[in-house]
Amino acid sequence: MPVPRLFSSLAVCLALAGAAVAADPHPNLLLLVAEDLGPRIGAFGDGVADTPNLDRLAAEGVRYTRVFTTSGVCAPSRAALLTGIHQIALGAQHMRTSSRPAGAYRAVPPPEIKAFPELLRAAGYYTFTDYKLDYQFSGPLKGSGPFTIWDSEEFAPDWRERPPDRPFFGMVNFFETHESGILLPLGNFPHGLTHFSMQFARLFTVGFPDTASVPIESIEVPPYLPDTPTVRGDLVRHYANIHAMDAEVGEILARLEADGLVDSTVVVWTADHGDGMPRAKRELFDSGLRVPMIIRWPVRYRPRGAEPGSVDDRLVSFVDLAPTFLELAGVTPPATMQGRSLVDASGVPRNYVYASRDRIDEQPDRQRAVRDARFKYIRSWHPDLAGGHPLSFRDDLESMRELRALHAAGRLDPLQSRWFEPVGEERLYDTGDDPHELRDLSADPGHAEVLARMRGALDAWLARVGDSSQTPEDEMVAAFWPGGVAPVTAMPQATLEDGIVRVTCATPGASIGFRRGGGNWKLYTGSFAAPSGTTLAFKAVRYGWDESGEVRLSVP
Repeated sequence: MPVPRLFSSLAVCLALAGAAVAADPHPNLLLLVAEDLGPRIGAFGDGVADTPNLDRLAAEGVRYTRVFTTSGVCAPSRAALLTGIHQIALGAQHMRTSSRPAGAYRAVPPPEIKAFPELLRAAGYYTFTDYKLDYQFSGPLKGSGPFTIWDSEEFAPDWRERPPDRPFFGMVNFFETHESGILLPLGNFPHGLTHFSMQFARLFTVGFPDTASVPIESIEVPPYLPDTPTVRGDLVRHYANIHAMDAEVGEILARLEADGLVDSTVVVWTADHGDGMPRAKRELFDSGLRVPMIIRWPVRYRPRGAEPGSVDDRLVSFVDLAPTFLELAGVTPPATMQGRSLVDASGVPRNYVYASRDRIDEQPDRQRAVRDARFKYIRSWHPDLAGGHPLSFRDDLESMRELRALHAAGRLDPLQSRWFEPVGEERLYDTGDDPHELRDLSADPGHAEVLARMRGALDAWLARVGDSSQTPEDEMVAAFWPGGVAPVTAMPQATLEDGIVRVTCATPGASIGFRRGGGNWKLYTGSFAAPSGTTLAFKAVRYGWDESGEVRLSVP
């Protein structure tokens, strides 16, 4: 009997209901984000994955086959996703700000930067998400970020709560496929407190999917991992979790159809970075960055060439999603955004995508990568650091523990051992001939021209977007939070004149919210006529700072 899912995204799905607003020309927008998942989907050519709902969504939509996140780990990747800006330009690149060993903090983006759901909210959209935030200017869970981004931020948000004249943007996350689901489940002796905590958490979230139906003998083990029962066991659990996630997606799609929203809702399904397996998650290889993406475009909003069942092989970066959603909503993307909308497929194609790796939990690092349609170039500022370095969370994986033991015993082959060797200052891979990025070509004279071109592309990008890791993290944190204490957003100032309320805040870049009585906080976007006989409350927040206190205004 399945474990009850008290805080699951399934609860989100079952609560969703509503009706399209025919008078509104802009679509509803739904972003579905699996965690820690590469292209292990049937529609993307994986013969083991049991994903009927996603396969059906792909048949009804477009498969994007060259989509790359900006980081191989979740919080930096989500910072870029929410802002449309690479995390290194925001001071949001270190994993994770809220659990930094030297002291927690929140990233403080430049004052003009806003998360795209807040911009959608300002344009009239009802915005909701579930319990997962993790944007670096928030903590991992709901209630830890700027209150102005979402109308509803709950374990089970409901689009029925939106006013009938507002379209919605919803973001639903799927914990099923998270790396923690590959760990041995509860009932096995834990390797430590973190392992036990993750085992226990999954008991009350997504449970432990049945692995019996996964054909273990059919799994293709990548050549950088040894083909052992232990590695296959981890992959079996991963595939079982993928199937469970697919069922969750099916619940959402069924609810959309039952509520008559299919023809008015653009559905985007993707993952926040690659697989939660060794030499995938946290890495700048394609195994850590390349993710599947499906967009189902209703006829009314379908771009040219986006026919059902088609494939789009453009290079796509995660920073492209924010401007895409804004354009669909009729909002001009801010000039600060570094992505490009996917709505128009006829524009000049993207030549490169870029990614970064910085501190990973307790391990300092700094790497940058650029990829074109074929080649990948990676530069490291810590050339003596091996990719397979000790890392407490990752070392709870059975496959990781076995890898480390086999390496110590000299029982890995040369390709598998390479991950435990220093990375060097730079690497170059031909992903066409070498899709697993095992053969470094940076010293090959035959690729000198490619190496120079990719170096130049990376240098130009870093000069263009900036790289806050030029400053040590300790110094950056001291600039964000002087003395290690979060600055407090200034109290907003509210005035009433001729029945019109106007509100300002002295903190540059602060977002302002208001509410009447004990109602939900609404986003203040400009002066408005005040309802007589009421008391209004206002507060403000700059991203990364603490909220202001509340100011009240009585309207006679």
